[in-house]
Amino acid sequence: MRLLHFDGEKLVSTDFRGKTIPPYAILSHRWGDFEVLFEDLGKGDYKEKGGYRKIEFCAEQAAQDQLQYFWIDTCCIDKWDLRERSKAINSMFRWYKNAARCYVFLPDVSAATDAPQSAWEASFQASAWFTRGWTMQELIAPASVEFFSREGRRIGDKKSLEPLVHEVTGIPLKALRNGPLDEFTVDERRDWARNRETYEEEDRVYCLLGILDIVMTAAYGEGVEKAWRRLEIELETAGSAPSIIPFSQNDQFVGRESQLAKLKAMLFGRKRATTKIAIMGPAGIGKSQLALEVAHSTRQRDKNWSVFWIDASDVDSLYRSYTSIAQKLDIPGWDDNKADVRQLVKAYLSGKGERQYLLVFDNTDDVSLESSGMSAGATHLSDYLPQSERCSIIYTTTNRDMAKRLAEPNVVELKEMTSSTAQEMLENHLRISLLGIKQQEAQLLLHELSYLPLAIVQATAYINTRNITIQEYRSQVDRQREAILERSSELTEDGPQEYNTTGPVTTTLLISLDQIRGDGELATDYLFLAACVDRKDIPLDLLPASSPREREGAIKVLDKYRLITRRPAESSLDLHQLVHRGVREWLKKQKRLDEQTRNAIRQLDGVFPGGDRNSRSKWRRLLPHSRYVLSHSPTEQEGEDRSSLAWKSATALYNDGRWTEAEQLFVQQLFVQVIETSSRVLGDEHPSTLTSMNNLAFTFKSLGKVEQAFSLMKDCCRLQEEVLGPHHPDTVSSQEALAAWRLEAVEISE
Repeated sequence: MRLLHFDGEKLVSTDFRGKTIPPYAILSHRWGDFEVLFEDLGKGDYKEKGGYRKIEFCAEQAAQDQLQYFWIDTCCIDKWDLRERSKAINSMFRWYKNAARCYVFLPDVSAATDAPQSAWEASFQASAWFTRGWTMQELIAPASVEFFSREGRRIGDKKSLEPLVHEVTGIPLKALRNGPLDEFTVDERRDWARNRETYEEEDRVYCLLGILDIVMTAAYGEGVEKAWRRLEIELETAGSAPSIIPFSQNDQFVGRESQLAKLKAMLFGRKRATTKIAIMGPAGIGKSQLALEVAHSTRQRDKNWSVFWIDASDVDSLYRSYTSIAQKLDIPGWDDNKADVRQLVKAYLSGKGERQYLLVFDNTDDVSLESSGMSAGATHLSDYLPQSERCSIIYTTTNRDMAKRLAEPNVVELKEMTSSTAQEMLENHLRISLLGIKQQEAQLLLHELSYLPLAIVQATAYINTRNITIQEYRSQVDRQREAILERSSELTEDGPQEYNTTGPVTTTLLISLDQIRGDGELATDYLFLAACVDRKDIPLDLLPASSPREREGAIKVLDKYRLITRRPAESSLDLHQLVHRGVREWLKKQKRLDEQTRNAIRQLDGVFPGGDRNSRSKWRRLLPHSRYVLSHSPTEQEGEDRSSLAWKSATALYNDGRWTEAEQLFVQQLFVQVIETSSRVLGDEHPSTLTSMNNLAFTFKSLGKVEQAFSLMKDCCRLQEEVLGPHHPDTVSSQEALAAWRLEAVEISE
């Protein structure tokens, strides 16, 4: 938990994880358009933002109550740190409950000094604060809740205003007086929030987690109905083995009955066949959906089994998944920043006990997992696999050799769906019924789509959205196929082996793309931007919009056509690898890929933070996108935006101290590129060029490249003395470093 306090004029954030938390005040408010965020605290202009007034108010009131520290959600939660954000959602009720004071700031209530209650009573009861979902727990949880007008005047507290608060909220007096919430039924507690609103529809469910004493992974983008269903499952299984399945069960899951039965027999048969299974098949065939069905079936079958879903596509995703497991199991030391949470989970699951575990490692295409952000270097998946017969493991992979290495002979291969199963899937997704001639049309369409689940889902999404017939869609497929075949011989960009530029997913993608380009300019821009950065975990804050509502509208357009996947609890989205590749191919053939790459570089440069430590989580999440767009942009695109982004990315890695990873990935290349670009764009003697040289010299030294370090630092010292002067702090610092290196070299030689 982070807390704020003022050190003179400066607002300071202190992390109390692993420490005794001092008494603190907490603010309850509604978010505005210009809030001070966590990453703003390291900047000098945060006081100019409109939300700073609330910070001043909270600090002044806390000081009057002799409290040094205070908490405000806008700038005490690092939303870019997925581990921290997930914990905060499930800890909020407890944080409000443990606060010494809770201040409710009401910007829509005015109360002049010494004004009688009748003067502000009506506006108080009509305040929008009482209509919001999250403020309900902020009213119920704390013992001390005080209300303040927009002038900062105290107009009463929860006790003195109890009749008014009870009348407007309908919450029982016993609950308002901090009585035990378990004395109220679940339905009663849910009714308290029935007429409350939230910006995100799923928050209508998530805002109840603390009040219902439930811990549940947030999954923004799943929709409120699925969120309710997951909550009901958590309530039904309360007291059973803890599990994390971040995706709801697919109500439209069909087919794969034989493979599903085989998997269940391996896991639960009288003679348990194995503890390791691999589901193998090409992209888009439905591997993850089959694994998801097994995961939910396992939990429903036996409440003593814990089921954990793990993203194994890279080391950072693995780290986040293991952290969630450690938090869910409350493994001692999981929140210690110095601990390797992956080893903690491995040791815990490998220990003795009665509980059975099912671990689903999704997207296991490379056991040597490359780091894209928070973790140094590469890792090997086997280093973190629990060694216990109590743990069953399912892997999903597109790599046949990988499947054999991980689980041979227990490999379940997914192949093309049968025509009857594909039709059942089509019927489940379509809003129209298939009778008579429509069934014949459906079979023709399914044949053209190669019975591939991803293509079927995208086709039905288009048919439902546009309200057209299958025959009309088939006509579009034929036209699109002809156009693709005409261009296919010209496609030169290499892609994954399973990618086919004339394949069904390309066809359905381009049909949807044509429609989106005509109907949604912003949605089209987002799809093009997503195609120019790394396809996973694309933060919504990277997508430019005049308002969050406008952004959400454009994202929903892409979601309607099933071109994106909303990432659980992370305010981000993914593109399927075939969609990502297909959009890039289209842009390339339209000769727009370079233009869109430049746009992506410009957008990333605009949101990529400086080197302040408060921005560490932010740059760690943006680095994979920066690396992708820089490595996929031609050298002739050099310019100030590209140079700036390269500089920021290199500085982030340098400040993270990730020397080995830096060498393996791109720091050395990037710094050289920055120096060359800076020299060309800014000039050899520009301060930024000199700083790049200095940092690269230190990077070489840390990596043991002594000769390169000495040579570059000598050049840097010479240029700094000429440009900045012999007494400039940067010049003196570089000269001192060079002298220390020389002394170190002499001592080693002796």
